Amino acid sequence: MGTPELISPRSPRVTAARRLAKRAFRGKERRFIAEGPQAVREAVAHRGEDGEPTLTELFTTVEAAERYADIVDAARATGARVHHAADAVLADVSQTVTPQGLLGVCRFLDSPFESVLRARPRLVAVLAHVRDPGNAGTVLRCADAAGADAVVLTDASVDLYNPKSVRASAGSLFHLPVVVGIPVEQAVRGLRDEGVRVLAADGAGERDLDDELDADTMGGPTAWIFGNEAWGLPAETRALADAVVRVPIHGKAESLNLATAAAVCLYASARAQRVLRAC
Repeated sequence: MGTPELISPRSPRVTAARRLAKRAFRGKERRFIAEGPQAVREAVAHRGEDGEPTLTELFTTVEAAERYADIVDAARATGARVHHAADAVLADVSQTVTPQGLLGVCRFLDSPFESVLRARPRLVAVLAHVRDPGNAGTVLRCADAAGADAVVLTDASVDLYNPKSVRASAGSLFHLPVVVGIPVEQAVRGLRDEGVRVLAADGAGERDLDDELDADTMGGPTAWIFGNEAWGLPAETRALADAVVRVPIHGKAESLNLATAAAVCLYASARAQRVLRAC
């Protein structure tokens, strides 16, 4: 394949990509970084609501280009610019300890809230006041796995395009609509207007998840609100919900972390909805 075309970390294309590590530049350029074969593969396959490819640029080492030739060829076929870069260049741009040799520049892909509502969602995860990017990405991954129709990150939550969020989503970022930057009150109002029952997940909730399942109340369209990792949901946010539900702790654990609780709640709703459809 010859000598990499980009051998200096000071190359203009490299400098432009490196700037996307900062939120201000991501917002200005409406671009973000996806790293590693899994994320880049999903980015290559994704198209925005305008039908245009999400991946615009791909940086790859010579070794990675040979190992993941199918991904590189698919990226090139979408019209993305492919740059063969020296290992040191990828290491300079990468936000990981051990770069995997593939780094994609992607267009923002968040969806308008109105388009999510028009699709009549049955299962939605709402992240309110979630500040840890790894948690946000992991909850997004859980929502994808549970078959959720959308994820909403409110204006008080972490940046969806933080490199840690993107990595933690393990490609799920490209699988389902994600809304960002709206007030939690607007999210709840819009979902409820579409007939979606809104549940707040809180360890001190007055209702027990097992009891809700036993009472057959969870088979309809449902949105779960998940709160901050340290202090949960503020009272004013809990007050917006139709019910505040706790995940029961049957053992001696003090609590569940955010991503685990979200997985339990989302899968409980997904199963209840499947049972209702089967009946």
